[in-house]
Amino acid sequence: MRVPIDWLREYVAVPADARGVDVAAALVKVGLEEEGIHGGDITGPLVVGRVISKEPEQQKNGKTINWCQVDVGDANGSGEPQGIVCGAHNFDAGDWVVCVLPGAVLPGGFAISARKTYGHVSAGMICAADELGLPDDGSGGIIRLTERVPGVDFTAGQDALPLLGLDRETVEINVTPDRGYCFCIRGVAREYSHSTGAAYTDPAPALVDKAPAANDSGFGVQVQDDAPVGGNIGCTRYVARVVRGIDPSAATPEWMATRLTEAGMRPISLAVDITNYVMLALGQPLHAFDVDTLTGPIVVRRARAGEKLKTLDDVERDLFPEDLLITDAGERALAIAGVMGGEDSEVSESTRNVLIEAARFDQTSIARSARRHKLATEASKRFERGVDPEVAVAAAQLAVDLLIEFGGGAADEGVTDVYSPLRRPVIELDAAQPGRLVGVPYTTEQVVSVLEQIGCAVERSGDHLRVTPPTWRPDLATWPDLAEEVARIEGYDAIPSVVPAAPGGRGLTRAQQARRIAANVLAARGFWEIWSAPFVAEKSFDQLGYAADDVRRVTVRVANPLSEEEPLIRTAVLPNVLESLRRNVSRGQRDVALFEHGLVIAGAAGQAQTFPVGTYPGPDAVRAIEDAVPDQPRHLAWAMAGETDRGGWWGQGRVADWSDAIAAALAVGDALAVPIQVRTAAVAPFHPGRCAELVLADGTVIGAAGELHPKVVTSFGLTGRPVAGELDLDALIAASSTPQAVGLSNFPIVQSDIALTVDSCVRAGEVLQTLRSAACDDLEQIQLFDSYEGDQVGEGKKSLAFRMTFRADRTLKTEEVNSMRDGAVSAASTKHGAVLRGA
Repeated sequence: MRVPIDWLREYVAVPADARGVDVAAALVKVGLEEEGIHGGDITGPLVVGRVISKEPEQQKNGKTINWCQVDVGDANGSGEPQGIVCGAHNFDAGDWVVCVLPGAVLPGGFAISARKTYGHVSAGMICAADELGLPDDGSGGIIRLTERVPGVDFTAGQDALPLLGLDRETVEINVTPDRGYCFCIRGVAREYSHSTGAAYTDPAPALVDKAPAANDSGFGVQVQDDAPVGGNIGCTRYVARVVRGIDPSAATPEWMATRLTEAGMRPISLAVDITNYVMLALGQPLHAFDVDTLTGPIVVRRARAGEKLKTLDDVERDLFPEDLLITDAGERALAIAGVMGGEDSEVSESTRNVLIEAARFDQTSIARSARRHKLATEASKRFERGVDPEVAVAAAQLAVDLLIEFGGGAADEGVTDVYSPLRRPVIELDAAQPGRLVGVPYTTEQVVSVLEQIGCAVERSGDHLRVTPPTWRPDLATWPDLAEEVARIEGYDAIPSVVPAAPGGRGLTRAQQARRIAANVLAARGFWEIWSAPFVAEKSFDQLGYAADDVRRVTVRVANPLSEEEPLIRTAVLPNVLESLRRNVSRGQRDVALFEHGLVIAGAAGQAQTFPVGTYPGPDAVRAIEDAVPDQPRHLAWAMAGETDRGGWWGQGRVADWSDAIAAALAVGDALAVPIQVRTAAVAPFHPGRCAELVLADGTVIGAAGELHPKVVTSFGLTGRPVAGELDLDALIAASSTPQAVGLSNFPIVQSDIALTVDSCVRAGEVLQTLRSAACDDLEQIQLFDSYEGDQVGEGKKSLAFRMTFRADRTLKTEEVNSMRDGAVSAASTKHGAVLRGA
C-alpha cells in the first residue's frame, strides 16, 4: 500500500516538517512494515522559466524543432537566457514553463547535460508532465504553468519542485493479511494516530450524516444466495446510488490524478478514477455500472452451470457454481462480485448515467473466486481481508459528491441499502491476560485504554472486560487477538528480550546421537547429505520396478499437496535420493555420492473421524486418530554414480560398484556397533545378480544395497551403472547398544585359511556366519577373501576361501587352533554340505 503523505495529512495531524522516514518509522512501531519511500527523486535545478523567443526550424528529416531562448533568472549562474532545443509546439513566447538545467537528474536516472543537437547546444529541457513523473494535464505537451498552477505569480529561476508538488513523498508499507483495514488512507491514518498520538479525524461519520436515508425509490437490488460458502451469505450489504447527466468529456481533476499516481494507480477516466480514489481513501471498493445498459434490478446470486462472463480484461471466463455474481435482473452476468466487472456494463466514453455499487461481500467467497480465476485485483485484495460494512454508505456518498462536483451530474433521490448486519462477537477478557501472555505487567487501565483507542466497545466489571471489536476489525475474534493489540499499541519495544535458560543435564537423545553418527560416517566416506520433501509421484513405484502387490506401494495421498505431480507420501527415501542424483548428473556432476535420512510411511492409514477446529474431542477420539496414523519409521538411503576413487596423474580411477554400496551400510553398522550380515537377494530396484539384503543377527531384514537395475537407471534418466542402498535406520538403532572398549592383547595372532566347496546356491554370508558361531570365543576375525566357480570345483559348485584369525590371553598352540578350525568346518559341513578342499 502506497500512502502519499500529503493525503495522509487530511485525516491525521502529521507535522508539517515530517518526512517520509519519520512517517515510516511511526508506522513500523505499530506493525506496518516499511517497503520503501517514493518521491523526491528529482535532483538538481528544476526551475520556472519564461520563454523569450521561439524560432521554428525545419529539419532535413521533415521534423520541425524550436530553438528557444528562456529566461531562468540566476538559476544558471549567469543570468543570461538559456538556449534550449524543444520538439513540442504547444507553447509560445511569453509562456511560463518548467525548465530542467544541466546537472539535474530526472525520474529513471535520466541525467541532464548540455549537448549539441540539431545544430545548437541545448542547455537543458523544457519539460512535459510525463518527463517529471506527473499525470498528463491534458495539453499533450509542455507544462504551461499559468494553466497548471493558476493564480500564482511566477519568478524566473524560481524552484519548481514545491510548485508542482514534486517534493512530496509517498511511504510504501506492507499490509499483513489480518490488517486489511490498512489498505486505505483512513486506516493508515488511524494507525499513525495510535503510534504518535496525533489527532485523527475519521472522514466516514460526516459522510454518513450527509447521505440521505434509504428509501423505496432507489434502484432495485435483490440478494439471492442459496449456496453460501462456509455457511456465510455472500453479500451482507449492497448500497446503490445513481448519478445522471455526467459530462462524458469531464476530466479527472489534476489533484486527484496526482494522488492516484502517487498511490500506484493509473488515472483512466473520471468515473473510474473516482471509484478508485474512494477505495484508496476509505477502504471500500466501488464499482460503477452504466445505468443505460441495465434492463432490470440488480440481482446478486451464485453462478449457474455453464455460465460465462467476459471480464474487463477482455477474457471470457467459465464461471463456477460458487462464484458470486452481480447480474442484470438475475439473468445477464455483469460482474464477478468483488473481483472484476464485465465488458457489457462497463463505464465508457459515452456514459452519462452511472450506478455506484458499494457492497460488503463475504471474505471466503471472494478469496476463492479470485484464486479460481487467477484475478488478484485491488478490490479482491480488500474484500478477502474484510471490508468495514459500516463504511459503504459513506463511500457511496463521497463518490456521488465527486461525480456531481467534477462531472456535472445530479444524484437520484432514490437510495438503495440492502443490509443484513453481521453479528459482532463479544470477547470475554480478564484484564491480566495480556500481561501474562506477553510478559509485561499491563494495568487494567492500560488495557481498557488501548482497546477503546482501537475502536472497541468495552464493558468493565472490575478486572473482567466484555469487549466488542469495531466493524473494521474482523480479525479480532479471541482474547489473544486483543492481547496482541495491547502489546502492539503499547509498543513492541517495551517487551523485554528474555532468552530461556537451557535446562541442565540434557542433550541429544540416543536416537539423535545415532543418526548423527550415521550421517558423519557417510559424510566421511565422501557422501553429501541432502534434504528433500517427503512426497513422490505415482509413477515413482513403476520407476522403481515394484511389483503390483509390493507393500511399498501402500501409501497415503495428501489432500492438498505442495505439488499436484507429487501427491503421495513416500514409502522409501531412495526415490528422492535418485531424483537428486539425476538432477546433479544432468548438470554436469559426473562423480556424485548422496545420502538422506527421513521418515517414510509403512502401511496403510486407518479411518479417523474429523472434528471442528478449536474443540477437544476427548481422549478416546484422540487415541483413535493416533491409531489411524500409519507407522512412520526413519530410513537411510544413499546412491553413487561415477568414480568413487578419482583418477588423475597418479593413475586411473575406480568406478563405484555394488561393493561400495554394501560397504557404506557395513560402515554405518560398525559405527553403531551392530553387526550387519550380507546375503544375496533379488530386491527391486536392484540388479538381481548384484544385490544384497542387509540382515541383523536375529535374521531381521532391514534393507538392501547393490547396483540399480538397468530399467530403473533408464526410468530415472541416469546413465552408467549407479549403485544405491536403503535401510531401516530406526531398526538399526534399536538393535544397537553402547559398545564396550576391549583392551589390546599382548599375545600374537594365529591365522588359518580354509577353502570350502559348497553348492552354488549356498550363500557365502550364511557359511561365514556358521563358521563364526561354531568357532570358540578365541576367534577374533573371519573374512571371505576368495570365491571361485569353475572346472576345478565341478559344475554347480563353488569354492569359498576364508581366513580365520585367532587370539587368546595366552600363546595359542597349533593343536588348539586346528581343533577350533576343524570344529567350525564340521559345523559348515553339517549345515551347508561344505567339503574342505584338499581333504
